Amino acid sequence: MKEQVIAIFDIGKTNKKLILFNNDLKVVSEIEQKFAVIPDDDGFECDDIELIEKWIKESIVKLVHSDKFDLKAVNFATYGATLVYLDANGKRVTPVYNYLKPIPEKIPESLYKRHGGRDEFCRRTASPALGMLNSGIQPLWLKSEKPEVYAKVKHILHFPQYLSYIITGKIYAEHTSIGCHTALWDFDNMSYHPWVAVQGLNLPEPVPVETLNEVEIEGKKLHVGIGIHDSSSSLAPYFSIGKGKFLLLSTGTWCINMNPFNTEKLTAEQLDKDCLCYMSVTRQPVKSSRLFMGHFHDTAVKQLTTHFNKPDDYYKKIKADRQLSILLKSKFDGKKVFFQKELYSRELKDVIDLYEFSSIEEAYHQLMNELGDLTIEAINLVLPSNDDTENIYITGGFSKNEIFLNLIGKAFPSKTVYTSEIANATALGAALIISGTKPALNLGLTEYKR
Repeated sequence: MKEQVIAIFDIGKTNKKLILFNNDLKVVSEIEQKFAVIPDDDGFECDDIELIEKWIKESIVKLVHSDKFDLKAVNFATYGATLVYLDANGKRVTPVYNYLKPIPEKIPESLYKRHGGRDEFCRRTASPALGMLNSGIQPLWLKSEKPEVYAKVKHILHFPQYLSYIITGKIYAEHTSIGCHTALWDFDNMSYHPWVAVQGLNLPEPVPVETLNEVEIEGKKLHVGIGIHDSSSSLAPYFSIGKGKFLLLSTGTWCINMNPFNTEKLTAEQLDKDCLCYMSVTRQPVKSSRLFMGHFHDTAVKQLTTHFNKPDDYYKKIKADRQLSILLKSKFDGKKVFFQKELYSRELKDVIDLYEFSSIEEAYHQLMNELGDLTIEAINLVLPSNDDTENIYITGGFSKNEIFLNLIGKAFPSKTVYTSEIANATALGAALIISGTKPALNLGLTEYKR
């Protein structure tokens, strides 16, 4: 008898995955693909959307005819800050532009000027000024720089909804994609910001992210979800475990600290310190802060290993030494060796004096002390004045770093710190919201003992 499965296409910037979940939402198959980037019509690199579309369609057909799996539903989780433009015939009219593509500053600045100034606009949309990373700025760029192309645009979709569209032909918007630093959503009124209508953007009214459409492919009827933004998707499973209010620290190249239980509005000061709001699957703002922690870590570690003549991965063998961390805090007494000294500065020094240290072990503990301090500052930015969150869940690469865990545990003694060893959390969230079930999920939680 064939096993019923939900297929999730988890589309990241680097890796694209097809993950199959059974009825208990356990992974039964995982296939990873990498696609070479291609130049867009300006020569800037972007995803090869035609190859991705072909892979998705062919993969679904193969699953429909599988001898092993009985495909019952499909959904999509993708990176955000990406829009797709369709003409009146429903055909895509541009490449899928890279959100790192530079744009003239005059485009967002003219928008801010018309709608209360930059600080107020960013506060109201819970979106730091990030250029093309504010996906709402992208159609204004297209209108300004390529008016003949923009004139053909009939519909504008976020990337997750576009991938669903290529299977269903249905046009949708949903809150998790609109709410992630897009500059489109008015968090004061929980609706599109008035500028969207002023500019005449043809954006669909959002529907619940759980929305499904039935389609028939090769004679088989399937339910197809409308897609979800990946950060909101990775948060979704943690709402299901019933351990009380929590913070989620998703660590890796970026450390994203998400607080779904802080209802206070973002301030201009918080926005200046790289705070923003995501939107949860329950259509509630998720106050979040970001830190380029993994990038800082890897950049500094390269200097350490070169200076001390050690292998690149030597830091992984360094044992956590709490006493050493305490001694270093006392020795440097608030001074920073690796980072600029200004409060909330998040830049590595151009010249790092590693002769301050007698060993790589000592230097690495100081690096983690400073990264820990930056992370704690970032977490405090998303805690409300009357904080009653009980738990901190830490996922990703730094959940395995004992020095980091010790620093977080010590900084928040009233909270229980858990590491969460869960593969494919993003895909799991996308499967969970369309499954129609509430199975007991194993999120690999382990309480960190201080």
